[in-house]
Amino acid sequence: MIKNESKINDDAMVNVRRSATEHRATWTGLTYVKACEAGKAEFAEKIIREAVAATGVMQGNEIKEACPNPDDLSVFGDTFLPPDAVKTFELEYVTKNADKLEMHFHYCPLLKAWQKLGFDEAACEKLCDIAMDGDRNIAKAMGYDFELGDTIANGCPTCHITYSKKK
Repeated sequence: MIKNESKINDDAMVNVRRSATEHRATWTGLTYVKACEAGKAEFAEKIIREAVAATGVMQGNEIKEACPNPDDLSVFGDTFLPPDAVKTFELEYVTKNADKLEMHFHYCPLLKAWQKLGFDEAACEKLCDIAMDGDRNIAKAMGYDFELGDTIANGCPTCHITYSKKK
């Protein structure tokens, strides 16, 4: 059972960011579901993953250029996730140092969009994993390792995401 309820609801900037994120997730979700309905699930997943991965590489390159010290993962975290983004995802830092950025996300606006559309849990899980290709490729562009642990879409209370220096 997916539980994805926000606790921060009275912050105007956070609400704007969440609305924009939900809108983007709606496009992706409907594209995937409509392709599945047309019997093109595998093709749609391949194309959407490629597009999300390319977006992640572009975003990672932008972050790397803007990051004052890309060798320090705590500095990367501050560049990648400014305070409004932290609030948007109700993010908690578990570890934030030069070598590792481990986070728990307590809310996901992408998932909320898919839930509002009435997608079943399997579709939400698939779309979540596809969306994570963006984060995987941000890590790749930054030269970091990436680990996705538990996710809200898989019924866990939080999403566990870790960026770390290459071993």
